[in-house]
Amino acid sequence: MGQLIAITGANGFLGRACVAEARRHGLPVLAVTRSAPLPEWSKDPGITHLQLDLTAPDAATTLANALPEDAALIHAAAHMGDDPARLARDTLTASETIFDVWTTRDPRLVLISSLSVYDTDRLAPGGTMTESTPLIPLPDGSLKTARDPYAGAKRLQEEMFQQADREDAWILRPGAIWGPTRSWHALQGFWASKLFVTIGSKGELPLAHVDHVARAAVEAARTPTDGIAILNVFDDDRPTRARFLRAHRRVYGWPRLNLTVPYSTWATLARLLRPIAKHLPGLFREPILRARMMPLHYPNTRLRHALGGQDIDTFEGMMARTKEGKG
Repeated sequence: MGQLIAITGANGFLGRACVAEARRHGLPVLAVTRSAPLPEWSKDPGITHLQLDLTAPDAATTLANALPEDAALIHAAAHMGDDPARLARDTLTASETIFDVWTTRDPRLVLISSLSVYDTDRLAPGGTMTESTPLIPLPDGSLKTARDPYAGAKRLQEEMFQQADREDAWILRPGAIWGPTRSWHALQGFWASKLFVTIGSKGELPLAHVDHVARAAVEAARTPTDGIAILNVFDDDRPTRARFLRAHRRVYGWPRLNLTVPYSTWATLARLLRPIAKHLPGLFREPILRARMMPLHYPNTRLRHALGGQDIDTFEGMMARTKEGKG
């Protein structure tokens, strides 16, 4: 049947897309989840389920024993919020388990990271984010000094694997992952009651459709590489915020009320509020505002050179597919 691919967080938004993509290629899958398996997996003999808490003391031994020779491992399990305690446990401690498995059994590793690790304070509006863009600093190596807890956890997670003297591993840094059941994203602006405030309409949105990310992850799991290869994962067709708003309204009918504020105007407001910024929501704080809203370009040149592929459809086509529940 081909190389087995183990996928952690296999019942999550990206994880289940990775399972479907691997099975599309006829590859056997070891679906690793903390909770019960998805019901549809029972109908597919090519999917084996392993219920495992990656933070348990014996988790590394259990997972290592379940992996055959020449397996690949996509590590997609992580906490997606900003809770420092959960990030420490579900992202960092879980990754320590994967690190132990990687260094003892030597599967090809695909780590799902995030574009949040980049230091946007080193970029200017209209600039370009690439794999060479500097990463956020962590002065004392802890979440407390990071720009925000989630970015800090992903930065520490990457550092854990990069410090090892290992080969044949990929680190994928997707943009804002979207798709069926998750058509909206956190990089557009914010709600003020029934009014949505879009911050800026210029610059590309670093969107990454869940099926595009899954295809990149599975292709990386099937592709040998020297050392640790790092790739940004963005859609080929990256809309502006204005284009995203039009397409979402056309397909879903909301948000009905929108106010667009230029990024430069909002950035000026954030600078004026700097003395009280620590008491304000994230988009009123300059580092968070720059990381989420600054107009930039997000090429995926290195991704296409290393793994090939292309978008399944145009951005508008992918938006229509989200409503239909398919990629």
